[in-house]
Amino acid sequence: MDERLIERFVRDGFVKLDEAVPADVVDECVSLLWAAIDAEPDDPSTWTRPVHWVSNMSQPPFARAANMPVVHNAIDAVVGAGRWQPRNGLGGFPLRFPHSDEPDDTGWHIEGAYTPPGETSYFTNVRSSHRALLLLYLFTDVDEDNAPTRIRVGSHMDVPRVLSRYGDRGASGETLSPEVDAASSHREVALATGRAGDVFVCHPFLVHAAQPHHGTRPRFLAQPCIYPANGHIEAPFANSDSPVARTIRAGLRG
Repeated sequence: MDERLIERFVRDGFVKLDEAVPADVVDECVSLLWAAIDAEPDDPSTWTRPVHWVSNMSQPPFARAANMPVVHNAIDAVVGAGRWQPRNGLGGFPLRFPHSDEPDDTGWHIEGAYTPPGETSYFTNVRSSHRALLLLYLFTDVDEDNAPTRIRVGSHMDVPRVLSRYGDRGASGETLSPEVDAASSHREVALATGRAGDVFVCHPFLVHAAQPHHGTRPRFLAQPCIYPANGHIEAPFANSDSPVARTIRAGLRG
């Protein structure tokens, strides 16, 4: 990832890597995703839900997609070499379908990463414990009608001050979502559109949201967490001058 893309990541909180996953790997992954759900690619009468959740996709094609050199190079550039763990798959997928029912998961939020003792929800703290990045992998072509993820451009700069109120324990998504929504409501919205095989590299504090599907073809997307390396789990960006670390510190200063 060159300096131009790093500067864009620092400014906007995300960058897109075009054609990061080759077409043959995409096709293998898509075939496995269709096989995992009770729906058929060419029979819209079987698309009976607005969202199918598929979990734990770690077959070899997904492992290859997760470990493309261009993706690893981008993570090194914004997180820091040696500070994150490679993945052996892409985890869960929200597969979105054209449907008259509205999905119930379209609120503005940041991703949670850990569950404190005695809690059942995922929490986030200002140190970004247990999360180094969010990635978005497109496995189908996505235009503005096909439920692209909505992104508030630059919102990663608004979130550190919200999180700082909750200390090291952090807070749950239920608590944080309305607060990060309000803090970033002035931001311009971008859509995560692109071609199958594109990958969005997103700051862990980027405010984003799903939306209903108004197109004609299903949208397949992965949203894997990049975990910090052992030794950096609780504070991935302590004593770091990486782009993510710099933006968290700048967000705290306001």
